[in-house]
Amino acid sequence: MSTILRTILQGFGVRTVVEVRDAADAFEMMRSANPDLALVDYMLGDVDGLEFTRLIRTASDSPNKYLPIIMVSGHTDRTKIMEAINAGVNEYLAKPVRPVDLYNRLVSLIEKPRRFVKAPAYFGPDRRRRQDPRYNGPWRRASDNQEGAEDDPFE
Repeated sequence: MSTILRTILQGFGVRTVVEVRDAADAFEMMRSANPDLALVDYMLGDVDGLEFTRLIRTASDSPNKYLPIIMVSGHTDRTKIMEAINAGVNEYLAKPVRPVDLYNRLVSLIEKPRRFVKAPAYFGPDRRRRQDPRYNGPWRRASDNQEGAEDDPFE
């Protein structure tokens, strides 16, 4: 799968693709390579893709807690997808991967970046995607305040 993903990314014009086989190597590589994006398999090895995502988002020594993460998995049941979203992935991509699907996820990350939110049990991209036409302000509820809102790295 990593060879397929590398080939697709190179076909899109991505010049540098770094592959790692486990979470420890990925965490270390992030310190030196400062990647723009991570494609993370659900089944990553000793530490699964969910735990890796949580480490990136919440570890005190995380090299980049705002790193865009696309989870790649053969698991397509709603439970697994929700676990990935709740771990903090930006996008979820089901195997087998088609170039058009990867392209659409990349475009979504670039053109429609989501704000990051911080809550007691979650840090990551806002999980709400639906746009409410009645919404006309920075907060979702009348009771919302600035506590828990994370600075938007995209502004």
